[in-house]
Amino acid sequence: MPKNTKIITIVALMLVLALATLDSTIVATAMPNVVSQLGGITLYSWAFSAYLLTSTTVVPLYGKLADLYGRKLILLIGSLIFLVGSAACGSAQSMEQLIFFRGLQGLGAGAIQPLVLTIIADISASVQENARMQGVVGALWGVSSVVGPLLGGLIVDHFSWPWIFYLNLPLGLLALVLLAIFYRESFVRQKHKLDYLGTVLLTGAVIALLLFLLQGGTAWAWISWPSLALLLATLILFLVFSLVERRAAEPILPLELFAERTIAISNSGSFLLGCIIFSLMTYVPLFVQGVQGGSATEAGFALVPNLVSWAITSMVASVILARFGNRLMVLVGAVVTVVGVGMAVFFKEQTSFAFIALAMVVMGLGFGLVAIIYTLAVQQAARKEMVGVATASTLFVKMIGGTVGVAIMGAILNGQMQARFAPIMGHFAKTMKRLPPNTPPANLLLVPDIRALLPTALLEQLKIAFSQSLFWVFLSMLALALVSLLIMLWFPADPAPKAVKGGSTEEKELAQSGF
Repeated sequence: MPKNTKIITIVALMLVLALATLDSTIVATAMPNVVSQLGGITLYSWAFSAYLLTSTTVVPLYGKLADLYGRKLILLIGSLIFLVGSAACGSAQSMEQLIFFRGLQGLGAGAIQPLVLTIIADISASVQENARMQGVVGALWGVSSVVGPLLGGLIVDHFSWPWIFYLNLPLGLLALVLLAIFYRESFVRQKHKLDYLGTVLLTGAVIALLLFLLQGGTAWAWISWPSLALLLATLILFLVFSLVERRAAEPILPLELFAERTIAISNSGSFLLGCIIFSLMTYVPLFVQGVQGGSATEAGFALVPNLVSWAITSMVASVILARFGNRLMVLVGAVVTVVGVGMAVFFKEQTSFAFIALAMVVMGLGFGLVAIIYTLAVQQAARKEMVGVATASTLFVKMIGGTVGVAIMGAILNGQMQARFAPIMGHFAKTMKRLPPNTPPANLLLVPDIRALLPTALLEQLKIAFSQSLFWVFLSMLALALVSLLIMLWFPADPAPKAVKGGSTEEKELAQSGF
């Protein structure tokens, strides 16, 4: 490939990847404002869960489709679906519409990151060049993680929330045109047996579980026929999924991996880590805006210390591991995570930004240590021919963990708010009548114009109630961190890895980046 053509192709790849990575963080600081306009605080976590669910479950299928039909075609199709979903999200008129369109957006996003990594490996002239480019991808992910929350806050504060989605359109279309014109692909078609049935069963099981967690206690009672039916459907679908995967020629998630102790423990840790990370990204901005009355920009700044400390820890982790080894470092990382999440339990209205930032830094240090060890340990333990799918399994279970974790925390928040807000609003019935009709309870705290109309006594009681509701979310995150620490006590005492065993260069670089 000529040098100029390669440069343009790489720029286009980085541009489309930046949009997908930005979209995973830019929404966090904008969602409180979205809820204030569309309503539906009880559906808050669905806007995150829908995106995570669809983007995660389709990743293995996209990889195999790319082997069948070519990376370029599948990347262009995935990116186009992502852009259509972005346009639809920006035009959503209700939370239900936004959730559906976020799911559509996720269907496209699931193609972008793995295929960009694969194409970069394809067009690199040497192992060294590939390593440099994968390092650029890791840096781009880190920058996007930091910029996303800030950019989301700035857009919401100075424009309007649909622009966090519309921003993708001109940049994404430019990237698609550049890829279509300049990227010339040569590939050898590989035959695969796609595990459609396994994908459908896993997706159905997770959707049933999410409905049980998010709607139970709000749309219907926990002990009711809808809840029991969803719980039964979840169990049956997971059982059938496990049976199908044992017989599938190329299973989406090979269950034999989890029979090996190191892989089972590492993936359990990845699942819980996903629960904690995505819950943190979802509910800390809600705390800053709803309890402390901060702007969306300030909510974005609250996440930055976590992302920066995580990125720095990931970069120096290889040096630390070479000296101390996997077991010690995973235990240290798990303990540090417990300390950081434990600090979040003490978040209150009067909590200073310095304390919030310190808690975010401590959590980032813990995340950075354990995330890279989970991936490297899995790669060391897996058989050579299974390294690729084993590596993918770690990312897969972390994203599923994020989907389920956000849903669990959403159910806890909904239940707490329902119990605490109603008595307060009933006590101030006359004041409530003077507010705009059908104002959702959460909007009393999330919409500045409505917030300014509230008497001081009512405002203080609502902030305390919201803070107490979020306290149970943070406490639940702490419980998950403690469970993760207990599991890590059984982590095998393996020597520090010298290099990633087997696998492609992209897998090694993915492990070294900590994602």
